Amino acid sequence: MDIDDHRMGSAEPSLVRPYSLTAGRTRPAVELALEALVASHPVAMERQFELNNLETSIVELCRQSPSVAEIAAQLYIPIGVARVLVADLIEAGHVRVSATLKDDSSDDERRELIERVLSGLRRI
Repeated sequence: MDIDDHRMGSAEPSLVRPYSLTAGRTRPAVELALEALVASHPVAMERQFELNNLETSIVELCRQSPSVAEIAAQLYIPIGVARVLVADLIEAGHVRVSATLKDDSSDDERRELIERVLSGLRRI
């Protein structure tokens, strides 16, 4: 079973161990908060040949600017794995991190971000 089968809601657990998805790395090269919003670069899909299936899935999800927590939840991967893989994609220029909140962010913006992160965490 590959990660895409698991993502599509298969009831069977993945046979892929999380540490194998990150080549044993547990720390991201770029520090990422759970609530950090990640967006695909427009040219990322043109460079899709450089990516494995899971990385391609992350880049595709990032078209919607999800948080790191949402990526982990939607792909059924541990948050630590998501952080490492997203950091790799940032360094390779496939995705970028958007500012989460600014000093002048409204209460509604703050509430929406918290709700998105909580929703992502609940799905993990």
